[in-house]
Amino acid sequence: MIDAEYLRRTFGLEGRVALVTGAARGLGFAISEALAKAGAHVVINDVGAQAADEAVAALRNQGFSAEPAVFSVSDEAAADAGVKAIIEKHGHLDIIVSNAGNQNRKPFHDYTRDEWDSLFDVHINGAFHVLRAALPSMQKNGFGRIVMMSSVASRASRGAISLYATVKGGLASMTRALAVEYAGQGITVNALAPGFMQTEFTTALQSNEEFQDYIKRDVPLGRWGKAEELGPAVIYLTSQAGDFVNGEVLTIDGGLLAKF
Repeated sequence: MIDAEYLRRTFGLEGRVALVTGAARGLGFAISEALAKAGAHVVINDVGAQAADEAVAALRNQGFSAEPAVFSVSDEAAADAGVKAIIEKHGHLDIIVSNAGNQNRKPFHDYTRDEWDSLFDVHINGAFHVLRAALPSMQKNGFGRIVMMSSVASRASRGAISLYATVKGGLASMTRALAVEYAGQGITVNALAPGFMQTEFTTALQSNEEFQDYIKRDVPLGRWGKAEELGPAVIYLTSQAGDFVNGEVLTIDGGLLAKF
């Protein structure tokens, strides 16, 4: 017999307000959908109003509660105002999934300073802007669940992704530091480190026959990850089930890093 009440109490997110950045498509939308299915009111953040509205509509059409929040996480003033508007409207912001990101694959010596700054502005500064705006409210309420989006690239790398690996490593370090700093105030901070996931972000790699062979050969499960396979991990980390998990970087890579 399935104890539905136990599952609802342990993994349910009813009454929680969750902000997912970079959530109009890909991993961000899949995570948003999972949070909504668990009962959270989901705030879809994206830089494009149309994309955010379409994502919200897709959730509402399934009977879930969602709203858009259009701002760039790399814009300090816009991110600060956007987060504070959510808190003012709902009275609390319980969950943040810092997912917004960008990519630029090329040899290290070919990066320009502007390209280097671009990834830092979105991944690192973007997380800083959003979390700095939200943490005082979480402290006041004595509750917060933060999930950062790191990557397997923060622990092992391939050619032409040195910049991406650097910012993802920075997010992993930020996760551990904030987990220690805010744990005594009812706030936990964890991260996901996805492996190779099938999204628009990896379209070029998916069409590369040589890389497809690499996936089949070196990922023990022999396939790409699916966006929807990250959602349950986020539910675990943000629900009662993950109350004692803090400062963890959870790898979801089909066994890639475990292989010698």
